[in-house]
Amino acid sequence: MKAVLLIISILLIAIVLLQSNKAEGASQIISGGNADLFGQRKERGVELFISRLTFALGASFFLICLIMNFM
Repeated sequence: MKAVLLIISILLIAIVLLQSNKAEGASQIISGGNADLFGQRKERGVELFISRLTFALGASFFLICLIMNFM
């Protein structure tokens, strides 16, 4: 079980590093340049797959940690 948790954690780190930077205009948030920063951005293709894979790996990491805690 610890080996599976280790593999999932390494995959989760790698997938998070592969994600695109969604805070491209972070300086505009502070200065108020763009009020609707994330409104027009939709994930498509590979970006959508990576986002869903990140969610799945995070949920499985959480569940495995809970199961290991109660054993």
